[in-house]
Amino acid sequence: MSVEEGRKAPDFTAATDTGGRIRLYDLRGKAVILYFYPKDDTTGCTKEACAFRDSLPDFSKAKATVVGVSKDTVAKHDKFKAKYDLNFPLVSDEDGKICEKYGTWVEKSLYGRKYMGIDRATFLIDGTGTVRKIWRKVKVPGHVEAVLEAAKGL
Repeated sequence: MSVEEGRKAPDFTAATDTGGRIRLYDLRGKAVILYFYPKDDTTGCTKEACAFRDSLPDFSKAKATVVGVSKDTVAKHDKFKAKYDLNFPLVSDEDGKICEKYGTWVEKSLYGRKYMGIDRATFLIDGTGTVRKIWRKVKVPGHVEAVLEAAKGL
């Protein structure tokens, strides 16, 4: 399954850091930046998370909520959040069902070796639950700024 711009974002309920739970539907009424990343505490993922953290006041002004998603456990999310003082929820998608709904669980290749992993992607969802913009195969430098500009336009 894959998500398309102009269509409703697939709903989900999942565990988050600090033992919480989040349901996408419950965030209706404000924009949601739903970003998928491969793994807590790795170089690119840390840079991306810290960029979202540093820009959170600007996302708040745009009435947008940031939510990160990876297959890491809640315990790993708790450590990652504490280490980098992250100020937004991290969803634990251990069974990969959310990644599958959003088409981010893909075959990758590294030095000729094929494996399954999360494709770094971001979805901008408006207050009605409609996907307005999708970024796939995200390169971290400049990405958060591009997402913020798009969120301001909602």
